Amino acid sequence: MKPIRIVLAFVLLSATVAIARGTPRVEVFKSASCGCCSGWVGHMRQYGFEVTSHDVSDVAAERRKLGMPDRLTSCHTAKVGGYVIEGHVPAADIRRLLKEKPQVLGLAVPSMVTGSPGMDGPKMAYDTLLVARDGSTSVFVSH
Repeated sequence: MKPIRIVLAFVLLSATVAIARGTPRVEVFKSASCGCCSGWVGHMRQYGFEVTSHDVSDVAAERRKLGMPDRLTSCHTAKVGGYVIEGHVPAADIRRLLKEKPQVLGLAVPSMVTGSPGMDGPKMAYDTLLVARDGSTSVFVSH
């Protein structure tokens, strides 16, 4: 087999196994130069998510396409299970969202909170917000 065919076969097999196991798939839109975004991707993988990461030149444009309000901005935006995830949301919060399946847009941790997944430094208190389709928010989890 040629090397490209081997790689394609491996990718297809990996995707098939992930789908069969019900592994949550995450698609992330981030800047190529953002180290904390890569840290969050690592956090998600560590907790069993299959992550596809896209380095984009305009993360804000991707966020707007997905409907996440600008006032909830962080450094990366993701999609998982039909939901939009903004910022350094812990994997456990996303798993809870996927289990409970509320009729909402998604979750957000606005800004870049020190100590949240992917953000180095001492842990600071923060909230993961549940974002309704109309852009309103409520606290989903306090950390």
